[in-house]
Amino acid sequence: MVTGSIVAIVTPMKGGRIDKEAYRRLVEFQVENKTSAILTCGCTGEPATMSMEEHHELIDYTLKIVDGRVHHVMAGTGSNNTREAVELSRYAQKAGADSVLLITPYYNKPTQKGLLLHYQEVAANISIPLILYNVPSRTGISISPETVLELSRVKNIAGIKEASGNLDQVSQIVSSCREDFIVFSGDDSLTLPIISVGGKGVISVAANIIPAQVAEMVDAALSNRWNEARRIHLDMFPVFKVLFVETNPIPVKTALWLMKMAEMEWRLPLTGPSAENIKKIRSVLKSRGVIT
Repeated sequence: MVTGSIVAIVTPMKGGRIDKEAYRRLVEFQVENKTSAILTCGCTGEPATMSMEEHHELIDYTLKIVDGRVHHVMAGTGSNNTREAVELSRYAQKAGADSVLLITPYYNKPTQKGLLLHYQEVAANISIPLILYNVPSRTGISISPETVLELSRVKNIAGIKEASGNLDQVSQIVSSCREDFIVFSGDDSLTLPIISVGGKGVISVAANIIPAQVAEMVDAALSNRWNEARRIHLDMFPVFKVLFVETNPIPVKTALWLMKMAEMEWRLPLTGPSAENIKKIRSVLKSRGVIT
């Protein structure tokens, strides 16, 4: 499995369709700026609003653009329907993705036993690495450390994206799971603390707009250059926070619009930010030299 800075890449839209030209520009921006891996169809890419055909199309297109120029391409293949998650994951493997990321089933609110069986079923149907994704603020449930431990015994369940905001949970997972089980931060503002207790990188929203800085911070922390990592973390902390001033990916798409890299377009039920929050985003980006 890859470690380091993985961008949860935005899916730009134009006229209700995926804007392929803008998407290509965003991928090239990542290739040029030291990103370790690209996650397509992650939550930041609005997959819940995509058809199955669009999922397939975007996975294929990402692999075509990247063409081996980053270490790893990850595909978001999660669903609250286990059969659909299996289908998407099998498609991603056949297309050539290096791994898959699966969010906990949302809305259904399965028990820990249900989570265990869900992930075991998907893992049994693919051979590439599977990354668990724990984000209770969006799904209403959390994978317990005990369930993560049980799942880590499955050979191709390779790690977890932890976005619970609970450092005790991260510490428990790192200390109890097998040594090569990877924990990724799912919150940009917690990446440095998570690496300090044994995490191996981040699946990042902020890397959409500051890929070099996120990559440098993670590399410094993983190389025990803590003063350098702390300096970047504190400098970019306002960016990390302003990107969640409204529901993700509303702020990051607004930031990319301010950078003239993508349109300000979302699929309903997501809508554009308030005028006040556009001003906040613009102000923070200017203060950190992201835009002039």
